Amino acid sequence: MLTHINKQGDPNMVDVTEKQVTHRTATARSVVALPAEVFELLAGNELQSKKGPVFQTAIIAGIMAAKKTGDLIPLCHPLGLDNCNVAIHINEQQEVVVDCTASITAKTGVEMEALVGASIAALTIYDMCKAMSHDIVIKETKLISKTGGKRDFKRS
Repeated sequence: MLTHINKQGDPNMVDVTEKQVTHRTATARSVVALPAEVFELLAGNELQSKKGPVFQTAIIAGIMAAKKTGDLIPLCHPLGLDNCNVAIHINEQQEVVVDCTASITAKTGVEMEALVGASIAALTIYDMCKAMSHDIVIKETKLISKTGGKRDFKRS
């Protein structure tokens, strides 16, 4: 059943009136593959570009985006997040991994906020590095886990 379609088949915001207020969290991940010429500029835990510190800027962009999710996704409820954290690290495959965790105490979850935060942080990395190479690939964005709604979810 699609939750954003009403009985007449029209788009509809989900009515959360009867839902319980609970503490809800969600973590989403985006993975960015950088070409060697960009990856070589990695110094410590930061990547520098002509536009400035890439990861620090991406973290700020991800948090800002998560807070604006209700403005970006038409049927999302506008939420005042309790917290949002964006963390960036390099994995064993030499890819940039962006994790965004959002939390709230509310009647609706924050999966979309976490997904938007991770996505925009990844796009910011692309934007800040594209002058060095257009061979950057945002490989995937996915929900990693969520808690506090009808059912919890954890990707294995």
